[in-house]
Amino acid sequence: MRFTLRQLQVFVAVAQQESVSRAAESLALSQSAASTSLTELERQSDCQLFDRAGKRLSLNALGRQLLPQAVALLDQAKEIEDLLNGKSGFGSLAVGATLTVGNYLATLLIGNFMQRHPECRVKLHVHNTAHVVHQVAHYELDLGLIEGDCQHPDIDVQRWVEDELVVFCAPQHPLASRGQASLDELTREAWILREQGSGTRLTFDQAMRHHPTALNIRLELEHTEAIKRAVESGLGIGCISRLALRDAFRRGSLVPVETPELDLTRQFYFIWHRQKYQTAAMREFLDQCRQLTAGVKRSDQIVLPTIA
Repeated sequence: MRFTLRQLQVFVAVAQQESVSRAAESLALSQSAASTSLTELERQSDCQLFDRAGKRLSLNALGRQLLPQAVALLDQAKEIEDLLNGKSGFGSLAVGATLTVGNYLATLLIGNFMQRHPECRVKLHVHNTAHVVHQVAHYELDLGLIEGDCQHPDIDVQRWVEDELVVFCAPQHPLASRGQASLDELTREAWILREQGSGTRLTFDQAMRHHPTALNIRLELEHTEAIKRAVESGLGIGCISRLALRDAFRRGSLVPVETPELDLTRQFYFIWHRQKYQTAAMREFLDQCRQLTAGVKRSDQIVLPTIA
């Protein structure tokens, strides 16, 4: 073979970073070494894999064909290396999770996974749905756990468990004593919501799409805990996952407001690139996620694992 694994490693890094200097930094190489490796790969194969625009490199058609195969080959080579070194083959795992899943499920799942496989290097990236989808599509993550819609043509989507948003308020709010509100009443309230691009906001906007009156959105925040604190302080009412609120509801620091006119149900999903090789670590982690939710109808009914 005229190419080396190192050359493919540099190619994948440049494809992800769209920059030789950033790719070199991610691989702990000098810029000249990374540039030479990429140049040699293209020269030996007598082909061009990138379109160059100044210092920015974008994959051309051939490069886009090569990328998933190069990623899969590198993943398999890493498993072979681990096995030859006496390891289980669980070399590394990069998981992306949206905020609700990441904060209330993924951290505990990964903690449990790392207890079983301490040799595995695990990374968890918590961001909104749009960002996680982008990272999975560009092979920056092995898989994603998301709470929003994904229509990307290169990504496989599998249902995981049902989730439900709920409108909530502070105990001293007038809606707290009634425990229920109509659509007209909701439009008169000040709202504290997740930002655009999040799965939670998408579900909420879809539920409200047929109501003609614009909402009074006082704050848009990127973190569910910040929304909970703002609602507790009396700044307005909010709408996030029941999973994120179940402890606050038990304590009485926040109160659910039922909304019979709104459909606030949604799904949590697994996503991965349809051309990505599924490593043993990916398969094991997905099995662990499914075991956690076996027989559970909704996310807030999940019994979370205890991490010793």
